[in-house]
Amino acid sequence: MITINFIAPDDHPTRTSATIQCQTGQSLMQAAVAANIAGIEADCGGLLTCATCHVYVREPHAAQLPPPDGDERGMLEFTAAPCRPGSRLSCQIQLTDALDGLTVDLPPNQH
Repeated sequence: MITINFIAPDDHPTRTSATIQCQTGQSLMQAAVAANIAGIEADCGGLLTCATCHVYVREPHAAQLPPPDGDERGMLEFTAAPCRPGSRLSCQIQLTDALDGLTVDLPPNQH
């Protein structure tokens, strides 16, 4: 089991920060959906067609992730919230033991 921290925007009325324990071998999006994390919509179920699982990955883990491939980079152009350093689609982040303690900020909106 590894620990993942989801940080909600300070000014969002319906989202709260959460820390979850989850299994490796799944995507960050799958772990978030299973834990009912508000702010990860995942409309396409991880098929890389919607960009509604956008997160901002904090360092040091952002630098440890493989760079986004062309498909992910393309979908990041369609996020509802502006992209910034560390922007990733959580469906493309595979959880491993090396990501224990991963912290991601949730964008203010996904639509």
